[in-house]
Amino acid sequence: MTLLDRIKEISKKRGLSVKEVSKRAGFGERTIYRWDTNNPSTEKIKAVADVLGVSVDYLLGNADEMHTKQADTSKPIEVNLDEALQDKGMVMKFNGKDLSDTAKRGILNILEMLEEDKHDSK
Repeated sequence: MTLLDRIKEISKKRGLSVKEVSKRAGFGERTIYRWDTNNPSTEKIKAVADVLGVSVDYLLGNADEMHTKQADTSKPIEVNLDEALQDKGMVMKFNGKDLSDTAKRGILNILEMLEEDKHDSK
């Protein structure tokens, strides 16, 4: 089984298209499809493995187990958005581009206004 075949298989199990996996990894929509004829960098393989919640070794066919020392991906990952938006060291992306600290502050301000409106309407 090729790297692309394995990515297709895991993506399907996760309810994702290969294009969606590619976008979530920060690549163009067709990037992963090109791996059928081109060799991707280690960094790109790791990014896809992270999106899919599997080990790089599993993606490469070097391991039979999907996870090595990873959390259970069947449970959703909880993120405290308030803390994440205030953390200047955290990299957040939207449409494949990093959000600036100013953008994160703006999102946090909007969420705080929504919370205030909810309390005011009661």
